[in-house]
Amino acid sequence: MKITPIFALIPTLSVFWCAPALAWWPQGHSIITAAAVESLPADEVPAWFREGRAQIAHSAQDPDVQKNRELAVMNEEEFPQHFFDWELLQGRPLPKSRAEFYKLCQELKVNPSDVGEAPYAIAEATQRLTMIFAEARRWPDNPYIRTKALVQAGILSHYSADIAMPLHVTIHHDGRALPNGKSPRSGIHSKVDSLIEKLEMKPEILAQNQKIAAFPLLLPAIEAQMKDSQTHIDRTYELEAQFPPQQGEWKPTPAVEEFATERARAATGFTASLFLTAWRDSAKIKLPVWLQREK
Repeated sequence: MKITPIFALIPTLSVFWCAPALAWWPQGHSIITAAAVESLPADEVPAWFREGRAQIAHSAQDPDVQKNRELAVMNEEEFPQHFFDWELLQGRPLPKSRAEFYKLCQELKVNPSDVGEAPYAIAEATQRLTMIFAEARRWPDNPYIRTKALVQAGILSHYSADIAMPLHVTIHHDGRALPNGKSPRSGIHSKVDSLIEKLEMKPEILAQNQKIAAFPLLLPAIEAQMKDSQTHIDRTYELEAQFPPQQGEWKPTPAVEEFATERARAATGFTASLFLTAWRDSAKIKLPVWLQREK
């Protein structure tokens, strides 16, 4: 049966949408990613993965790099993967798959790209890493498999870190949304994005005393992380006057340092737990009998 894409059936509700360009500046993503790898249990996750920290951290910047307006097709697909505006679901529970999410959006007459698709980007990226890890278990010395695992882990870590930034899980992503749903573009989003870099956080510090555990159920864990981020939205706005200016000198307050460190540690722990989940789940994967990788 041929299914008509719902994008053809739903008008774009641009009054709701002016989504943020970034969550954490590029080096912020790399710092969180390196911290997540540092947090992994050395007695379980393979040494080659932990030693590939630099490659994983490098790849963590790629999803933002690929949001390029000169590449319109890719930009349109990539942009919604970085946020999720809960309010546009009008109190409905998070659907269990992209297909069900698209169906709900059609029912609510909202464009999926306006809502954002971050939870599905995270779940799918985790399962892609799971499959690559399954290959690595069968061919542990294959350099090509190792390389793609490191790149995929970096991509996953970008999306997982995005949702730890509170302004990526709400319509109030750059100032409190106006009555017509538009963003006032107050500039608060970019100020929060800059915190990890401007505070010069260290991966080794963010990794300290992290309690990393695999998730028994993937999507509920992602939903829980997003809901936790939502609880920090009001605090984000309370601190707005203390965030760094666009230009000029800035001295962080203890309150801002505490806020930024807590969010960075949350992103670190969540990302590391996704890595561990992918590794453990990979042991259950049965690869197809026809698959023969390079010797």
